[in-house]
Amino acid sequence: MTKFLLTAFTLLGLFVKTRAQSLAPIEKKIIATARQLQPETERFLEKTVNLNSGTLNLEGVRENGKLLAAEFEKLGFKTEWVTLPDSLNRAGHLVATRQGKRGKKLFLIGHLDTVFEKSLPFDPFTRVNDSTATGQGANDIKGGNVLMLAALKALHTHGLLDDVSITAYFTGDEESSGGPESRRDFIERAKKCDIALAFEGAQGLNVVTTGRRGSSSWTLNVVSRTGHSSRVFSDLGYGAIFETARILNEFRRVLGQEQYLTFNPGLIVGGSDVKYDEKSARAETSGKTNIVAPSALVKGDLRFISEKQKESARARMREIVEKSLPITKATITFQDGIPAMEPSEKNENLRAVVDQVSRDMGLGPVRSGDPGSRGAGDVSFVAEFLPCLDGLGASGRGAHSIEEDINLKQYPLLIQRTAVLLYRLTR
Repeated sequence: MTKFLLTAFTLLGLFVKTRAQSLAPIEKKIIATARQLQPETERFLEKTVNLNSGTLNLEGVRENGKLLAAEFEKLGFKTEWVTLPDSLNRAGHLVATRQGKRGKKLFLIGHLDTVFEKSLPFDPFTRVNDSTATGQGANDIKGGNVLMLAALKALHTHGLLDDVSITAYFTGDEESSGGPESRRDFIERAKKCDIALAFEGAQGLNVVTTGRRGSSSWTLNVVSRTGHSSRVFSDLGYGAIFETARILNEFRRVLGQEQYLTFNPGLIVGGSDVKYDEKSARAETSGKTNIVAPSALVKGDLRFISEKQKESARARMREIVEKSLPITKATITFQDGIPAMEPSEKNENLRAVVDQVSRDMGLGPVRSGDPGSRGAGDVSFVAEFLPCLDGLGASGRGAHSIEEDINLKQYPLLIQRTAVLLYRLTR
């Protein structure tokens, strides 16, 4: 048995070595440089993780942008800050560009903000062991931002950024968008490029994202007659809360089994006087158990894999809402958010390029991940215009939680693979 295992490991080693030999000499140098720069890369990652940049911490988001801008300028990029109207209450975006005539024009996507607002307890970058570190935004998305930068540094060291066209765009409000106006410049710049690569968290070494669901929101308002609770089911009908329960249960029953479609009621209130503050996302109500509730409010999200699926779901939800219980009236409204990034042949062709790089490095094949396993992301705003991939950032677990971490074993390999990928795309 031992002899068999030794033989198996020997063959595996020969396979990895053979595959790595298909790398060009310059690609081997790129990988070696990225490896040499790794300690510097991780020190910078720690620095940016330890800077709070929750979406609504406008000063922190801008400071994070300044840190990245300084590094990009060292690589010969021109940097600029895209300001947004004060009414949006968002920090703005960082854009770094190089213009050239060689290879594909690349649009690289990251974001400066995290879900961890300044009011939350601070969780600094902490090395748990040689393979794991924790910290706010360690993998979503500061690990991805720094990965992108590190790959470009490896290319710059060998003069491989000369005469290439790369736009690195870091939005300041990915986790809580300021709305369509906030993405206008982002979309227009992407349209001038050939390929978009997004650096949201990787799902390991062997998966990339060729499709991800879109996200929109919905609001359900229900009103009814009110009066003494003893008259419920009779002349006062069923009240707003029973009608709300009917509608939500019908949503679940009718639409709950469709692949890639989800709809989540994230907030619900009902009673005599319902109020909701959009800015703080807080609701208030009052009421007594001996009064039939005259009003109810539900706010939720809707996630979908295509515009067709989104519109079909909305139509069926409206039909359910219109079938009101006696003496109640319900209305539902929808608000667009992030569109879907539909799986496509052009995205699959781009995945094949990553797959070949990975095989050539001896890291194994790369497949497309399940579109239903990811939330919405900035790449979806441009997916209809050019080939896109996402999930090229840092791997880890627990994104958006106090348990968020980054896999430090896979991190160097992901950086090296991205560096070779960018090299091949820009030749």
